[in-house]
Amino acid sequence: MSDQAFYSGLQSKLETLRTDGLFKPERVIASRQGSEVVAQDGRTLINMCANNYLGLSGDKQTSDAAAAALEKYGYGLSSVRFICGTQTVHKELEQKLSEFLGTEDTILYAAAFDANGGVFEPLFDENDAIISDALNHASIIDGVRLCKAARYRYANNDMADLEKQLVAATEAGKRHKIIVTDGVFSMDGTIAQLDRITELAEKYGALTMIDESHASGFMGKTGRGTHEHCGVIGKIDIITGTLGKALGGAMGGFTSGRKEVIETLRQKSRPYLFSNTLAPMIAGASLAVLDRISKSTELRDRLMDNTAYFRQEIERIGFTIKPGTHPVVPVMLFEAPVAQKFAARMFELGVLLSGFFYPVVPMGQARVRVQLSAAHTREQLDFVLKAFEQAGKELGILKNN
Repeated sequence: MSDQAFYSGLQSKLETLRTDGLFKPERVIASRQGSEVVAQDGRTLINMCANNYLGLSGDKQTSDAAAAALEKYGYGLSSVRFICGTQTVHKELEQKLSEFLGTEDTILYAAAFDANGGVFEPLFDENDAIISDALNHASIIDGVRLCKAARYRYANNDMADLEKQLVAATEAGKRHKIIVTDGVFSMDGTIAQLDRITELAEKYGALTMIDESHASGFMGKTGRGTHEHCGVIGKIDIITGTLGKALGGAMGGFTSGRKEVIETLRQKSRPYLFSNTLAPMIAGASLAVLDRISKSTELRDRLMDNTAYFRQEIERIGFTIKPGTHPVVPVMLFEAPVAQKFAARMFELGVLLSGFFYPVVPMGQARVRVQLSAAHTREQLDFVLKAFEQAGKELGILKNN
């Protein structure tokens, strides 16, 4: 405790965040996750900021499946997979995910952050090139940093710049090239142009990888993901994703692809080798979720109906949103303090939202990010839209004010 300057420096930085309106408060929930949640103060709020796309996080069928797996397999394994941490439920889930995604094999991780953090270093070295979208998730960025491969970055979803980087990597004589992109960019709801990306990959002899964290379970006609939405199933080499959003909402990640890729990761991927096995109750619940959404697209269809309705109505009221069809709806407020004030006012009006600002999004692009769920009723959405209109008028930020 001798270095008091260290602690005072941290305190000063925290105070600056508060003064600049950049401090991120945590809203405490006293109930299970859902379209409605109970706040710590006892108020019921409509929840518009969870990644609970299919409404399965607090769903009874999901929790019942978790309870059944807990009873059968126990609470945890106190081990990593290759020692004594692999149960039948883990192998069943890996097989089910492979079938769902249209791949040969899948490996489970404790989190999607670990999947992205552990995928590059075992597969690529200084002779190779990773060509990454500029707005890729932080976990991809960190994973790339852990790898010795040459790094090329292309402007977000910009196919001309992607081709430019592919040419540069080719001219540099790189042995293997891999194009890496989020399937859906979570801050904007933008969908990657996988049809054009795979065309460029074929042209330049590159591999492709997508992170499907904001797509698996609901993007595409049957919810297989962005690769189904873009008509390129079978053309993506590596797929990473999460069990912590649409697929049940707990935690856990995965990497899926060719058998030789997955087997290499089992042997060499550090987050897999040195992290405890995914809890069996999460694996069991995820299996039940995959069975459920493989049999029916009802939840996916309801989500898309809710998304179309909300997008139409929020623009009619006078807000600026990022265009698109994804259930992530960025309502643009541009300045960080405004986004913070708006989220706080919506909390007072009974709606749970969060403001996003630099460095999570570019400077001057602050917003509240609305996330639709299949669990939202039309009545709940109308309540939220009225609250948006009231808060927008009070803060003077509606286009038609």
